[in-house]
Amino acid sequence: MTRLPQIAWLSDGRRLHLQDGPIDLIVEARGDASQVRAAYDAAARRFTGLLDELCVELTELRKAAEPGMCPLKGVVARRMYAAVAPYAPDCFITPMAAVAGSVAEEILGAMLDAASLDQAYVNNGGDIALHLARGEHFSVGLMDRPGRDGVMRRMKVDADDPVRGIATSGRHGRSFSFGIADAVTVLAATASHADAAATIIANAVDLPGHPAIVRQPANELQPDSDLGARLVTRGVSELSPTEIAAALESGAECARHLFDRGLIEGAVLQLSGDMLVVGPKDIERQRSRPPVLENAVHA
Repeated sequence: MTRLPQIAWLSDGRRLHLQDGPIDLIVEARGDASQVRAAYDAAARRFTGLLDELCVELTELRKAAEPGMCPLKGVVARRMYAAVAPYAPDCFITPMAAVAGSVAEEILGAMLDAASLDQAYVNNGGDIALHLARGEHFSVGLMDRPGRDGVMRRMKVDADDPVRGIATSGRHGRSFSFGIADAVTVLAATASHADAAATIIANAVDLPGHPAIVRQPANELQPDSDLGARLVTRGVSELSPTEIAAALESGAECARHLFDRGLIEGAVLQLSGDMLVVGPKDIERQRSRPPVLENAVHA
């Protein structure tokens, strides 16, 4: 018997909350009322049992991706592998690096298969799969540091943009990071590809061997971590402006390489209050926190 997830409306009555184990989604659809209802029904149906599907292949999903060799069977699991495969020849990465974006993408796909919508998004802990019909746009709010108040910046995605996925990674997030970035937000063609790229770029924002950085084996913090005994960042003491700039530039060099390869559409790298933008997407800086737009999602 399939375990039933938690499915409920948020207090605004227009966004759906789907939660099962570590998967926690906020879903919103806009358009004709009957189409929106059909989309939400489809999201709930597809979400039910999705975690169980992933758990069946969890052992393989936690293994390092091998170039050109995908042993996975499930549609979401294979999407996870496809998202990390471009990086497998050059570094250690597992399909788990793209799990949040891949799940968001799957739920959005189910919604669009069932309904014609003006706009929709599935937000999986800040990793967002996005749909925009002609003439629509979507605003994303960026904080200087996740979990803290600070300078807000806004980023607008238009329907004509190739961006349909947004993901954020960094040492303050839900997953471990090899790097020291407070946050790296990536725009890409899909949520799964944005998720994988954000992981790679966040890992590259680093100062290897620096005494101000505290690291610890991942499996000491989480015994079943897919990162094994590899060192992950646990703390960063004060860095000089020159050191902050060097760490950001290391990540930016990685981001530019991915941009040139067509793997991302842009990236925003943040560390200790400093920000570096890669790609053509403009970021609007606002010195006071603006009102939250109706369709704004904070990455």
